[in-house]
Amino acid sequence: MMSIATRTGDDGTTGLVFGQRVPKDHPRVEAVGRLDELNAALGMAKVAAGAGPALTRTLEDIQRDLVNVMGELSADDADQERYLQSKFGSLDDSALLRLDGEIEKLENGDPPLRFDGWATPGRTPLAAALDVARVTARRAERHLVAMRGQGRTVRGLLLRYVNRASDLLWLLARQAEQ
Repeated sequence: MMSIATRTGDDGTTGLVFGQRVPKDHPRVEAVGRLDELNAALGMAKVAAGAGPALTRTLEDIQRDLVNVMGELSADDADQERYLQSKFGSLDDSALLRLDGEIEKLENGDPPLRFDGWATPGRTPLAAALDVARVTARRAERHLVAMRGQGRTVRGLLLRYVNRASDLLWLLARQAEQ
């Protein structure tokens, strides 16, 4: 079995998806790291008290989508089109539509969700875990916006997806409080 310790990063660099070496604080590496943090936070929410099978499936769908987002963000600007044409998975509009459908179900549910303005996280363990995932998604979203502001390539779909995932996590946390 191959070791996880390749030692190639000992000099403070890491490899992008097509082999280019960049510093570990490169904006693309930072973006992937922030989304990896979100993936881990979703994992914590899945095992939190009260996360039933439907919520677990929703969170796992988001986790699978995040792997595709991280893969795409791991390709250098010059390699974005190559990545989208490769065998690697990439996010498509159906993933965003799935999130929109989940949001609509929660907003129009029976009974409808009740909330007043700002939330105070921590009413239940599950709600708190979902709120941690939500703010982690917002941090990743801010980084993606900053990358675009720096002239880096980030597809609009990726931004919309992370934004919508955060919206959904907010609603799921409010649901978990009730």
